[in-house]
Amino acid sequence: MNLPTVPFSPVQASTLAGQVDLLYLYLIAVSVFFTCVIFATVLFFTLKYKRRSETERPEAIHGNLLLEITWSAIPLAIAMTMFTWGSILYFKGWRAPQNAEEIFVVGKQWMWKIQHPEGRREINELHVPVDHPIRLKMTSEDVIHSFFVPAFRVKMDVVPGRYTSLWFQPTKTGRYHLFCAEYCGTKHSGMIGWVTVMPEEEYQQWLETGTAIAPVTVSGKELFQKNRCNTCHHAESGALGPDLAGVFGNPVQLADGRTVTADENYIRESIVKPNAKIVAGYTPMMPTFQGQLGEEEILQIISYLKSLKAETGTPETAAPPASPAA
Repeated sequence: MNLPTVPFSPVQASTLAGQVDLLYLYLIAVSVFFTCVIFATVLFFTLKYKRRSETERPEAIHGNLLLEITWSAIPLAIAMTMFTWGSILYFKGWRAPQNAEEIFVVGKQWMWKIQHPEGRREINELHVPVDHPIRLKMTSEDVIHSFFVPAFRVKMDVVPGRYTSLWFQPTKTGRYHLFCAEYCGTKHSGMIGWVTVMPEEEYQQWLETGTAIAPVTVSGKELFQKNRCNTCHHAESGALGPDLAGVFGNPVQLADGRTVTADENYIRESIVKPNAKIVAGYTPMMPTFQGQLGEEEILQIISYLKSLKAETGTPETAAPPASPAA
């Protein structure tokens, strides 16, 4: 369905773009309407009740309950439509579809480093298939950046030390501008790129071209073994760390009594700050890998741990992950 476009705005090239523009047009229309009403009212009362002589005194007004209720209720109703409409759109943009393809993005002064699950890497370029939901898992190696694609009407901060995400579903093939929308240093203006939306067949052909690189989960497994994480994190008795198979996405009981969910941010923290959250039943003996593993490598390990969940099934109560380790 073709939705109205905000004048002078970029082309609508995602499923959310038209809905964002429609809300924006509503906000503009309400603002223009009340601006005109207020100016017209001020002008009318200025002329009607202007002082005509030095002795003229206005008649006292002792209030009008109906009028006060009316001018309070109408703005409240309009404000609630803005809030409700905006909230619905916010949650649509927050929850990615289950079948969304996850792509890793790492921001660094002054470039975007991107890796597809099949292993293909890009810099300042992002190739995606049309009519397919894409979820970006993003972090930064240095300062705060912001991933912004105007044609998709999506923007999200990319923050060092944590993961943020955004999703979109492109609806038109073509090339669209990619910007960093957060001032990130002297060459911030040069941190730009392109998002290329391709037909599905061309996208699959593009993935198969270029230098052969192992899929992300395979790279993550190699890193997991190379850093000898598997010597502590296994299912055999006497393991120094918890078995990580099936952990991702499940609750983890900590030694201090708290329970946390084993998501990407928790696993990352357990790798770079292993003593931050000690898993119940284990001692804090895992060394930190901060400075030894890059953000791209940590994302690959996380992707491998997520694949373990898919291979082994999801237990009701997972054995807690990373803390004591490798």
